[in-house]
Amino acid sequence: MSNDIPRYDRRAASRVLAHLAQPGLRSALAPAPPPRRFEFTCATLRPEPDSHLTYSQRLYLERFMRPCRADQVTSATHRMAWTDSDGIPNTGHFRAGGLGPSVPIAMRETVLALWHQLDADPAFAARIAALGPGEHAVLAGTTTDHDPRDIFRVGIEAAGRVLAQHALLAAQTPYRDAAEFAEGLRASGIFTAVANRWFWELQASTYRRGMIPVTLVAQPDGTVRYSAETVATLRAMKDATIADAHAVMERATTVEGLTVAEAIAKYHDDLDLISRQYALLPAGSHPACLAATPHQLDSGHVGILPSLVDRFVATFTEIASRIEVAEVSAELDEATADRAATAEDQVFYVPDMTCKHCVRTIGGVLESMDIRVVEIDLDSKRVVAEFRSPRNRARAFEAIRDGGYNPVAERPDGATRASVSEASEAAV
Repeated sequence: MSNDIPRYDRRAASRVLAHLAQPGLRSALAPAPPPRRFEFTCATLRPEPDSHLTYSQRLYLERFMRPCRADQVTSATHRMAWTDSDGIPNTGHFRAGGLGPSVPIAMRETVLALWHQLDADPAFAARIAALGPGEHAVLAGTTTDHDPRDIFRVGIEAAGRVLAQHALLAAQTPYRDAAEFAEGLRASGIFTAVANRWFWELQASTYRRGMIPVTLVAQPDGTVRYSAETVATLRAMKDATIADAHAVMERATTVEGLTVAEAIAKYHDDLDLISRQYALLPAGSHPACLAATPHQLDSGHVGILPSLVDRFVATFTEIASRIEVAEVSAELDEATADRAATAEDQVFYVPDMTCKHCVRTIGGVLESMDIRVVEIDLDSKRVVAEFRSPRNRARAFEAIRDGGYNPVAERPDGATRASVSEASEAAV
C-alpha cells in the first residue's frame, strides 16, 4: 500500500509534530511589541428569564454537553468587539468584577505574536519541507487541519482560548491581575487539564458562546485545581462524545455498508460537531492530546505543550503590561438605524464559519428573521443578505452571535486598523 494514503495514527502524528516543534518553540522570545491602545465596543449578555445563561448557551448545553447541568456553567456578563493589531475584527467575552476586557485583547495579541514568530522561523519551515509522504499521510489521516503550519497555529490559538475562557473564573482564584492569573494557570497545570480532559468542540463552542463548564478550587500552595465534580463531568461529556461518534460510524459502516472513508464523507456534518477524530478511535480507548504526548527524540525528551505554554504565558505577560484598552460607544443614531439599507449593508463576513454546518446554521438564523439570503460563500466567509435597515442587520448580527458565531461588517483580511493606535513612548 502506498505510504501517502491518509492513515489514522495518533501516536505517529504526535511524534511528527514533536519533531517539527523542537527547538523552535523553545527559542528566544520575540521582541516586545510597542505599547498600544485598543478601543473596543461592549454589550451586556442577556440571559433567559430565571436563568444565568443566554438562549445560545442553554441550547448548546442541552444538545451537546450532557450530563453537564446549568449550575455547573459560568457565563460571561459582557461580549466585546475590537480590531487587533493585524487589522482583523475580533470578539471576546469577560465577566464584570473579573480581570476585565484587557485579557481577551492581550490574549489575541499574544496569539498574533507567536504566529508571526512561527512564520518567520526558517528552521521550522525547513523541517516542514523535509517531511516525507508517509508523515504527511499520518497528519492528513489523524488531524483536522492537516497542514503542519496550520496545526501549530491552531494549537497556539487553543492555548489562548484556555487563558481567556478561564478568566471568567478569576474570582475563584487567588490571582488578581492578568499576569499573575496567566502564571497561576501555568503553574496549576490548567492548560494540560484542558488538553487531556476536554474535547475539541467543547472548547471551541463554549468559548464562542462565553461560557465555561468548570469550577476551580484554590489550593494551600497557591495553585488552583478543577473540582472533583468538574473532573467527573468533563470525563462523562467526553465519553458521551466518543460514544456518539462511534454510533454514527457503526450505523454507517454496518447498517448502510459504507466504507470508513465513505461514512466520514457522508456524515461529515454530524462528525464535525462531535469530532471526526473520535469516530476513528478503537473501541474502548481514550484519546491523548497530540501536543501533550511526550517523545524521546535525538535532542532529548520533547513535549510540545509545556514549551508552548511557557512561551505563551511569558509573551502574554509582556504584552499585557504594554497595552491600554478603552471602551467606545457602538450605538447607531436613530436616523442611521432606520434608514433604508444600502448595497454595502447587504454584505458581511463570518470569520469562524468553517464548514457546511456553519453555513446552514447562519442561513437558518437569517431566514428565521425573514431576511432573504442571497449567497453564503464558505471559502471567502462572505454572506450576502437582504437586510431592511442597519437596525435590522444589527439585530441579525445579535441573533447570529447567539448561535455561537461572530459576524463582522468588513472583510477580515481587508480591515483597517482604525481602532488601534500606537501609544506614546512615554507610556513605556
